[in-house]
Formats: sequence, C-alpha cells, structure tokens
Amino acid sequence: MSIAIPARGRRGRRRRTGPAVRIGGWLVWLFVILDIGLLLWTFTSSLRGNSDIMNHPFGLPGSPKFGNYAKALSDGGFGRAALNSVFTSVASSAVVIAVASPCAYVLARRRTRTSSFLSMMFVLGLGVPLQVLVIPLFIGLSKVNLTDSLYGLILVYVGLAMPFTVYLLTGFFAGVPAVLEEAAVLDGAGPVRTFLSVIVPVARGGITTAFLLQIISAWNETLFALVLLHSQDKITLPVALVNFLSTEQYDGQDWGVLFAGVCIILAPMLALFSWLGSRIIQGMTVGIGK
Repeated sequence: MSIAIPARGRRGRRRRTGPAVRIGGWLVWLFVILDIGLLLWTFTSSLRGNSDIMNHPFGLPGSPKFGNYAKALSDGGFGRAALNSVFTSVASSAVVIAVASPCAYVLARRRTRTSSFLSMMFVLGLGVPLQVLVIPLFIGLSKVNLTDSLYGLILVYVGLAMPFTVYLLTGFFAGVPAVLEEAAVLDGAGPVRTFLSVIVPVARGGITTAFLLQIISAWNETLFALVLLHSQDKITLPVALVNFLSTEQYDGQDWGVLFAGVCIILAPMLALFSWLGSRIIQGMTVGIGK
C-alpha cells in the first residue's frame, strides 16, 4: 500500500534541491576537482626533470626522479628546516593550549563586566592585520635578543594564536555542565584539580581541535619566520622554500627539486588533515557555535 506524499511536502523538497542548490553543489565539486588536480600535478612534477617540465608542463614522469627529494633535503636545506618547523609548531601549540585553556575556562564561567571586557578584547584581536605587527614585534624581540631565534618565533606564534584559541575554547567550556564542577567541589576537589581532572577530560575534543589548528597555522606561517629568522640552520620550511627559489634564480631553476620542496611542506599537513579532518571541522563548528 503506497502512501501519497502531500503536495506541500513535495514542493518543499523541490525547493531544498532547487537550481541554486544544485549549482552550488556543482561549484563545490568543481573546486574539489581543481584542488585535487593541482595536488596531483605538483606531485608528478616533483618526479620529473627540469627540461621535461619545461617542454611538457602537464606531462607524466617517464622515469620517476626520486633524487629530486634527496636534492631538496640536502641542497635546499629542507631537512634541517623540517626539524625546525616540527619544533616550533609543536612547542607553540603546546604553550598556546596550556595558557589559553584556563583563560577560556574562566571567561566561560565568570559572567562579570571584567570577563565580558576581556572576552571582547580577545574577539577584537581576531581582526588585527598581522602585517601591522611585524615591525613592533621585530623591534621588541631585538631588544631582548630573541631575533633569529626559534624561541622568539615560538613566542610570536603563541601571542598570535591566543585570540582565536581563547575564542574557540570558550565555546567548549561554556557547554560543559556546571553540575560536574559542583560534584567535584562536594568531593573536596579544589579549583585546579577540578579543572584538570574534570573539565579538561570532558572538553578534550575542543582542546585537541585547537591544538591541531595551531600546528597547521604555525607549520604554514611564512611572514614572521621570514622576517625574524636569518641563519640557515634556524629557518623553517616555508622560508627554506623561499630561499631556495631565490637562489635558483641565479643558478638556473630546477623546477623538479622546487616541486619536491613544495611536496615536503604539503605532505605532513595533508596527512594530518586526512586523518583528523572530520574532528577538526566538528570541533570548530561546536566551539564557535556556542
């Protein structure tokens, strides 16, 4: 026995899948295909010789030249730069989480004029253009001898990440039921123990999301690393790519090695996002939506 669907329901369903929605879906898939095609072209070009790329830019590698990656790691300095990028990304992310988590927890729980003002200050920090901070930060770090230092760069990354991280984590902590804190207090737990033993485990999804987002941001950051770092043994991967490109302009560009350097930078982040992409997106949606 078939059940007739009301005409109003059919019209509503047609409106949800109307021309605008279908066109939007086609555009999304078009951008996805273009992005995947660009990544595949970058990878295949990293396995080709320089003359082959120049003569046939969109061709496939006849005999893959994996030596391009070895040359990028040695001649381009990408090996040492990769270690520096890992150190600055992980260290800055850990410090950001350690500082921003209790700050966001206090702002989420205390509803006073002071907390509202501080929350507004963090939100306003999201709108500050990073370019206007380059000169003040360079002058300030030079006065304390932290230019050309990975620790100075980590300090900059921590300061830049605080507004967004606090804003994101405040939403997570606001969603934690206050009953859990009351139960912890009845059991004799103090504020610090309550936060570490009760609140942090409940909000670990948001904390993990904030940690991963900061790693991605620090890994891809170029402007401050390019301005603050000068020694070849302290540069990060994006700076190594810029330096390698400028050096090859005088010696004749080896595009295969250059594409190999780009793949070295992209591969860890693509692997990370492929593994934890759904968690990152879900965490951003829940945290910011609070």
